[in-house]
Amino acid sequence: MVLGAIDAGLLAQVVWSSLLAGVIVTVLFSFVVLFSARSGEARRGGRGGAGVAYAALAVVAMGLFTFLVGYGVQILLTKS
Repeated sequence: MVLGAIDAGLLAQVVWSSLLAGVIVTVLFSFVVLFSARSGEARRGGRGGAGVAYAALAVVAMGLFTFLVGYGVQILLTKS
């Protein structure tokens, strides 16, 4: 039977790490959308300083998002 060849520890590691990565990437992109929207609202409301701060947070969140997605792709491409 093929089920005997499955390493339960490795399978559990794949499951929890993929769930964690999915949640982190989703939350980071949500922050990009949130901070971008708040930046626009602040600038329209005459609060330029807050608009710049939210824009900077959006850029940082987008940088982290891009890095994590790129890192995940790199991991997938180097696994044999």
